[in-house]
Amino acid sequence: MKEDILKNLSPEERKELLEKLQQEEKEERIGRREAYEGLRTQFLMQVKNALTAVTDDVQGFRDWLERESTAFRAIMSGYGQLRNEGQGSYTITDGNFRLSVRSNVVKCFDERADMAAERLIGYLERFVSQTEKGTDDEMYQLAMTLLERNRQGALDYKSICRLYQLEDKFDEEYSEIMNLFRESHIVSGTAINYYFHQKDDKGVWRRIEPSFCRLS
Repeated sequence: MKEDILKNLSPEERKELLEKLQQEEKEERIGRREAYEGLRTQFLMQVKNALTAVTDDVQGFRDWLERESTAFRAIMSGYGQLRNEGQGSYTITDGNFRLSVRSNVVKCFDERADMAAERLIGYLERFVSQTEKGTDDEMYQLAMTLLERNRQGALDYKSICRLYQLEDKFDEEYSEIMNLFRESHIVSGTAINYYFHQKDDKGVWRRIEPSFCRLS
C-alpha cells in the first residue's frame, strides 16, 4: 500500500514528504535530548540538595562536639582525670561506646603563604588563558583544589606539599612561588580530631566513621 502511494507521488511531493519525515525525526531527537537533560538536571539537583543537608548536619555535629568536648575536658580536669593541665588528648568510654579526642601539633604557614597563594592563583589564571582547555585544564583544576582552605581559613600543609610535586610541569616562576611557600613553613598549629568506636558482639572495638569509604 505504502509503495503504491509513493509511486503516485510527484517528485516535488516525494521531496516534500522526505523533508517532513526528516523534520519529524529531528524534532523527536531534540525531544529525547531535552527530556534526558531535564531528568539529569532534576537528578543532580536532588543529589546536591541531599548532599548539602548531610554536610550541614555533619558540620553542625562537628561544631557541637567541639563545644561539648571542650566543656567536658574542663570537668575532667576538675575531677583530676587529666595527667596535666596541657593534656589535649584523652579517651572516655561508657559501656560499648568510646570517644577518643586526639590533639596533634601540625605544620602551618606564616603570612608569606598568603602572598604565595595569591601569586599562584594569578600565575594559574595566566597559564590557562594560553591553553585550549582553559579552566578545564587538569593541572589548573588540581592546583586550585590544593589551594583550598579549611574552615579556619588556613592552607593545608599536605596539600601545599603536593603542589611541590608539580614543579616539573611549569616554569621558573612557579618554582619561585613554591620556594615562598617553603620559606613560610612553621610548626605551631594544633589539630583536634575525634574518633568513635563501638564494641561489636564479639567484644572487638570497631571504628565508626561518617564516611562513604567506611560503609559496606
